[in-house]
Amino acid sequence: MAAAYIHIPFCEHICYYCNFNKVFIQGQPVDDYITRLLEEIKMVLAEYPDESIETVYIGGGTPSALSPEQMDRLLSGVNDLLPLPAGGEFTIECNPNNLLTMDLLHVFKDHGVNRLSVGVQSFDDAVLKKIGRTHRAKDVYTAFKNARAAGFDNMSMDLIYRLPEQTYDDFADSLRQAVSLDLPHYATYSLILEQRTVFYNLMRAGKLHLPSDDTEADEYELAMDYFAEHGLHQYEISNFAKPGYESVHNKKYWQNEDYFGFGAGAWGYLDRDRYHNFGPIQQYLNPLRAGKVPVFARQLVSPEEQMEEQMFLGLRLNAGVDRQRFAQRFKMTIEDVYGQTVPELVAQGLVTDDGRHVALTKRGRFIGNDVFVKFLLDDAD
Repeated sequence: MAAAYIHIPFCEHICYYCNFNKVFIQGQPVDDYITRLLEEIKMVLAEYPDESIETVYIGGGTPSALSPEQMDRLLSGVNDLLPLPAGGEFTIECNPNNLLTMDLLHVFKDHGVNRLSVGVQSFDDAVLKKIGRTHRAKDVYTAFKNARAAGFDNMSMDLIYRLPEQTYDDFADSLRQAVSLDLPHYATYSLILEQRTVFYNLMRAGKLHLPSDDTEADEYELAMDYFAEHGLHQYEISNFAKPGYESVHNKKYWQNEDYFGFGAGAWGYLDRDRYHNFGPIQQYLNPLRAGKVPVFARQLVSPEEQMEEQMFLGLRLNAGVDRQRFAQRFKMTIEDVYGQTVPELVAQGLVTDDGRHVALTKRGRFIGNDVFVKFLLDDAD
């Protein structure tokens, strides 16, 4: 069963680290976008009539920047076009300051949304201001209180470390406050400097001062240990959950399964077809107005690329790459493809191999990219 990702590119404010496809919501054709987005979903699904959808994830941008009326129309259409099976996961991304009233939460609940992913990033107000966030720490507590009052229990929080002028103690305090809310899922990421962001430009100008690599590693280790102490197991490099609350949608990405991508700038991956929608709003809307899908580019993924991705993505999961699944998909074993790569990494203490799964060790998680590159086929034995 496939996943469906739906992109809402509108934001009330642009964070200084974000390079996702997004625009300021003021003056944008939001209502037309919703109409055309639903048309895209209908057209694409007609091409894949036998594909069942198990999860829906609405991301951005900032989906919660929509008005309650706009959200009601969006979710009504999504439910009509993408009905989920019993127990299917339906996630929407939110900013805390959009959950300070109950309006959107009631709309979510009325339309079957059953998982919230809330971008908190830090509990330090000075850090939040420095990274361009518009909420403050007190808003986070109000947002989750309201979400619980509306009946949500499956909720996730994002945190970022290695932020400008953020100390180890600052991050430790954010972890403590985050866990005090007793959520079933947390994701924590190191700041990555992406092109076309405010932070990237500041870095190029020598005006961005970040914690050292050692501090970054210490903060990551702190997160791993602290979440574990509080009953949240690490199931992916950046994700921690109570048993039964792992993200079903995101695991489909990491297991290299099929997913639809709907909306401006969205990516999809169906069988071997990887496609990318137009990103600029009008370039996305124009083909739809003419009754055409808004695909900018398509790529037929080669078997070699699929094998590489099966390894890269699977190694992100603590469970690792399933040997049997690899063999069933590619009609070859990992050794047939990669020779002695796995035993060499085992000898270096970077992966484990129990005969069923190949997985990163704790040490391997700190230098995951160095491990992943070993599974580029040009570098394999």
